Amino acid sequence: MNLTETTLLVIGFTGQFFFFMRFFVQWIYSEKQRKSVIPVAFWYFSLLGSVCLLTYAILRKDIVFIVGQSTGFIIYIRNLYFIKKERAKLNA
Repeated sequence: MNLTETTLLVIGFTGQFFFFMRFFVQWIYSEKQRKSVIPVAFWYFSLLGSVCLLTYAILRKDIVFIVGQSTGFIIYIRNLYFIKKERAKLNA
């Protein structure tokens, strides 16, 4: 791996870190509230976008996108769980 490739990987992973952090902060806030504080469509679009981008990354064999997109699933699914749980409680 040459310097240019290493630099691009550092930039790519740094970008993914900042992108991930916006979801991480929201996730922690939702965990403290014990409910999702974002509209449900946000989570479905996030999940669908992540599936598409992860597929693209795997096909392109792009490690930065693979790592970045694969980590979001837990957060997206966890928040959808909170929404389902809250709606079930309201409908009970």
